Amino acid sequence: MSDQPPAAPVNRRLVLAQRPAAMVDQSTVRLEEVPVPEPIPGQALVRVRYLSIDPTIRTWMNDAVGYLPPIAIGGVIRCAGIGEIVASHTERFAVGELVFGMTGWQDYTVAGQGDGVADMQILPPGIDPPIALNVFGITGMTAYFGLIDVGRVAAGDTVVVSGAAGATGSVVGQIARIKGAATVVGIAGSPEKCAWLVDELGFDAAVNYRTDDVKARLRQLCPGGIDLYFDNVGGEILDLCLGQLAMRGRVVLCGAISTYNTPGRASGPANYRNLITKRGRMEGFIILDYTSRFPEAQLAMASWVGEGKVQHKEHIVDGLANAPDALNLLFTGGNTGKVVVRL
Repeated sequence: MSDQPPAAPVNRRLVLAQRPAAMVDQSTVRLEEVPVPEPIPGQALVRVRYLSIDPTIRTWMNDAVGYLPPIAIGGVIRCAGIGEIVASHTERFAVGELVFGMTGWQDYTVAGQGDGVADMQILPPGIDPPIALNVFGITGMTAYFGLIDVGRVAAGDTVVVSGAAGATGSVVGQIARIKGAATVVGIAGSPEKCAWLVDELGFDAAVNYRTDDVKARLRQLCPGGIDLYFDNVGGEILDLCLGQLAMRGRVVLCGAISTYNTPGRASGPANYRNLITKRGRMEGFIILDYTSRFPEAQLAMASWVGEGKVQHKEHIVDGLANAPDALNLLFTGGNTGKVVVRL
């Protein structure tokens, strides 16, 4: 797939060619060139500049019922992004403004379609787009509401975060420290990531799930058990943490990336019965349920970032054609921080 912008005014887009059985590969998506959409009165034309690459994109490729419908075969790969208004037939959007919304993997989209999916929000001036997609976007909002509202983090908690060097996990651990957690432990997949968590982000310790005995290390680092486990990966790590819950421990189910590329039905955790004996609670959530409260979280995040209490890192991948490879980084551990594709 060539990633050189075409000379003619066409819209390059990546569509779902077939549903993947495992990792996304060249057979999963197809590059198409179609006419640039024409905005009608009340709409604006958006030139997509940045794509937010999130694990949930992989789940939308499956033919399975979820919180959003699956991407149709032949449909543009769904994702959030930031674009620039390049033509406008509405007072809502001015040419040159940056907007955030569900752009999809394509060069152009239309704002103001009124379908609740393609509608765009204006990005406040002065915010770097990759950062807006990270700590001020879905990533930061997921960390904020997942930890505070769902997990009910409290001062003195022992908090464990899986996928801790990823976009959401890295922010979760920092907010836990801000909220007074006594111990914050991150689980990541390389010495470099573990060092980043401890040396730069302020985690108390990090566990390398590829080389460490995770069960033994968690018992050593959390001798009183785990008060709050923020789960981004599912699978074996979830099961180990369930087995080490403290009394009235909480488990926040944010994602299960260790299972997204595994064909067939995922097996449930064997240690779920510990929720009974420990009087624990395990709860999932979808960040779309909190959209009306985003300004509250964004204000808090802006303060913490400004004070240096929350650090962030963006992993930039250039080129629309490289979006599938960027998505796969989330499952191979090839990224640190938020993955963003720059068009």
